Amino acid sequence: MKTRPVSVWSLLLFVGGAALCGASSGCQVSVGGQTLPSAYYLKDDLQYFPAGPEFKLSNQARAIEEYKLRQQGLTDVPAQ
Repeated sequence: MKTRPVSVWSLLLFVGGAALCGASSGCQVSVGGQTLPSAYYLKDDLQYFPAGPEFKLSNQARAIEEYKLRQQGLTDVPAQ
């Protein structure tokens, strides 16, 4: 079988096409510990998470205080 040598122009065309495909695709990457955005980050939808309570266990703390008051007989709140 006879092989043909690859011409310089076809090699340059292939490398240029691969570079163009790589540069035009936007993806999120991690480089040196940094998460870099995709090329389309300005068109992404925004997500908003409203601020929650500063103390995450507020319901539990309230329930414990009500329990302590019921045990001391200082309130007439019935147990649930």
